[in-house]
Amino acid sequence: MDRDYLMKLHIYIFRHGETTFNRSKRFTGRVNSRLTDKGIEQVDLVAEKLKEKRFQIAFKTSLSRSSDSLGRILKYHPECKRVIVDDRMIERSYGDLERKYHKTVIEKYGKRQFDIWHRSYDVPPPGGESIEMVERRVLSFVKDLITLMKKDKVNSVISAHNNSMRPFRRSPGASSGRTKKGHSVTWARAGSAKRRSPLPFTVS
Repeated sequence: MDRDYLMKLHIYIFRHGETTFNRSKRFTGRVNSRLTDKGIEQVDLVAEKLKEKRFQIAFKTSLSRSSDSLGRILKYHPECKRVIVDDRMIERSYGDLERKYHKTVIEKYGKRQFDIWHRSYDVPPPGGESIEMVERRVLSFVKDLITLMKKDKVNSVISAHNNSMRPFRRSPGASSGRTKKGHSVTWARAGSAKRRSPLPFTVS
C-alpha cells in the first residue's frame, strides 16, 4: 500500500444487520426492529473486517438497529471517543406502509403499485419519503461530514441503513478506486455477502 494512500482520511460505512422486520419482509422505515441472530452474526463479521482499522469519530441514527450494530463494531475501537447521532442518514420513511407485510401490500394494491412505492426514485409511498427526498438529506450530511473530517483530520465509521447508504455513491467526487488527491471511502456493508469485504472509493 503506497504512502499517499495511507495518508488519506477514511470513511467506513456499513448497513446494520438483519432485523426481525427484514426477515419477515415487512416495511420497517422509522420503526425500531431488533437484530436477529443472523443480523448479529453479519455485524460481527463486519466488526472483524474493521478490527485493524482506526477511526476517531462514529455516526449512528436514533434507530436501535443502527445503535446496536455500531456498538458491536466499537468494542474493538477504544480510540473512537466521539459518537454522534445524526438522523439525516436515518432510514427512508415508508409512511402508511410501515409495519405492513410486503405480501399484504401486493395483495391489496398490486405488484406494480408495490414496486413504485418500494423502488421509485421520485414517487413517495403514502405519508412517506421518496428515494430522492432521502438523497437530499443524506447528501447534506455527507457534505458536513467531509468538512468535519478535513478540519479535524479524523477517520470515521457510519452505521447506516439500506436507503441512506445509496446516496453516498452519488455524492460529489465519489468514485471507485484510488486517486492521488482526495479521501478514501471504504464500504463494509453488513447484510449483503457482496459487501462484507471493504471496497475502496475516493472523495475529492
